[in-house]
Amino acid sequence: MYAKTAALLGWFAASYAFLVFVATGPWSAVLGCVSLGLAMAGIGFSIQHDANHGGYSERKSINRLLAWTLDVLGASSYVWSWKHNIFHHSHPNVVGLDADIDIQPFCRVAPGQRLHAAHRFQHVYIWMLYGLLAVKWHFVDDFKDVLNGSVGRQKMPRPTGRKLAGVLGGKLFFIGWALVVPALFHPVWKVALCYALTSFVLGLTLASVFQLAHCVEEAEFSEVPEGGGTFAREWAVHQVETTVDFARGNRLLCWYLGGLNFQVVHHLFPRVCHLHYPALSRLVEETCREHGVRYRAQESVGAALGSHVRWLKRMGQPEVVEAVMVEAVV
Repeated sequence: MYAKTAALLGWFAASYAFLVFVATGPWSAVLGCVSLGLAMAGIGFSIQHDANHGGYSERKSINRLLAWTLDVLGASSYVWSWKHNIFHHSHPNVVGLDADIDIQPFCRVAPGQRLHAAHRFQHVYIWMLYGLLAVKWHFVDDFKDVLNGSVGRQKMPRPTGRKLAGVLGGKLFFIGWALVVPALFHPVWKVALCYALTSFVLGLTLASVFQLAHCVEEAEFSEVPEGGGTFAREWAVHQVETTVDFARGNRLLCWYLGGLNFQVVHHLFPRVCHLHYPALSRLVEETCREHGVRYRAQESVGAALGSHVRWLKRMGQPEVVEAVMVEAVV
């Protein structure tokens, strides 16, 4: 993990230095932006993700330090811990509880969500929305969630004292290295364009990886039980049936994604370092087979992307709403 961390942080630093101090023409700037965006996503997948889950190291101080790499990337580790660790991991793919699948009113990715006429084209335009994820994190979502004291429909405590200072300090630090320092060497409009392209690459990469693990044909979706009742499936079964692995045999992708293509294992053991996911997945899959729980996995990224696009098309069609309503009545 230390070697991987050094490689990813080195990639980030080299990309940033190239973009600010070396790139002169438009093509070199584009290359620098793409490299920087992918490096930032890699840090998010492999370093901050494990650290914020407490799985990077057995030492809490190291986890706390490296968890802050998310703040360096422009998103609040405080808000993310509530949104991802608590709300998403507790109820993945549950409409109304999992904010990660709530792109309303722009897109519909779950049967229990409202359908709008424009959703029939969502499989075409959703990629642009994915690309805006990072900008939305940087300047909208974190501030909104802190002010409201909630993530979607779920409440979270507003940060105070050191925690609030950490949220604001992280934002200022990000703005400093991402916008202020480059503006000392380049025209503001060029800095703005490079920020937009880098953020688009970052957002598209992050959102796509999440969607391939949760918003595909093979994943299950559910809604909050009426009247405050309990969920039909036990916690572990729910985790397995709402998540899907992909490209488990692609070693380069496994390295870059920090094991997030082994999503089933991650949801069952979020505090385990992702380096152990490939070995654990074989044990989990065998256990699921013994107990009649379907373990889902796509063979490749292409297969997962195809499933995601087909799911988006299906969710954009009115017939799906009618079928779900009929099934519910039956």
